[in-house]
Amino acid sequence: MRFTKMHGLGNDYIYINAIEEDLSGYNLEKLAQILSDRHFGVGSDGLILILPSQQADFRMRIFNSDGSEAEMCGNGLRAFAKYVYEHGLADSLKLEVETGAGIIPLAMDVAEGQVVAVSLDMGVPRLQRQQIPMRGEPVDGQVIGEPLEVDGTQVEITCVSMGNPHCVIFTDDANSTPVTELGPQIENHQVFPERTNVEFVTVVDSEHLRMRVWERGAGETLACGTGAAAATVAAVLTERTDRRVEVSLLGGELQLEWAADDHVFLTGPATEVFSGEVSPQLVGPSAA
Repeated sequence: MRFTKMHGLGNDYIYINAIEEDLSGYNLEKLAQILSDRHFGVGSDGLILILPSQQADFRMRIFNSDGSEAEMCGNGLRAFAKYVYEHGLADSLKLEVETGAGIIPLAMDVAEGQVVAVSLDMGVPRLQRQQIPMRGEPVDGQVIGEPLEVDGTQVEITCVSMGNPHCVIFTDDANSTPVTELGPQIENHQVFPERTNVEFVTVVDSEHLRMRVWERGAGETLACGTGAAAATVAAVLTERTDRRVEVSLLGGELQLEWAADDHVFLTGPATEVFSGEVSPQLVGPSAA
């Protein structure tokens, strides 16, 4: 089983070309857990499969390190684009990729045959409570600056779906926020029936956000593209920033714009780290 390790701002994934590799005999949830283990496996935030699509140029499936399947990942999709272009699966600089959150159009910036940046059209954010999804009333209302009790402490949340659920919390200093304590409690809070990603965001100025993220099914990661998009939307909804911002994450910077047509556009880099072959003994327990 051949694989390639890639990352977007340190949000790292193991990529398998499932167009060529036959994974039909594997439990993919278990496979993701085995490969993602940072001590006994390859080590990553999850597993991404490159698949054919009947609706778009390619299909992406993403499994978190805990084995749960996610709808979408902005960092993962940028690296996906870099892989298919640089490994000769695609020759166009513009692609459409089928994801669990719908078909995502993207465009690549290439220099000397290498993809140096990828821009994604993340689509229109979903703002109704039932779309996030989130329990409570009114089901068709927006969740902006709403109080949420977490372990006896009240936090103020703004919630957005970018095809996957996000809970954004604005804080004076994201760097000192107890992300690893609050993150899992909010991720698994009863108000979120499908769990949620959690963003802790500091407004630097009207064009700059600083963010740490607790990802559903993966824990704290160095970056999250859909999370940066959700944070941008939340900042605009609460009148904290302009519609075009730079988001600084632990792994680097992303450029975001919530455009006039309501689509959110994300631009950032992607990096290939190494390729290898997994030992059959390692993945054996995940065979069906």
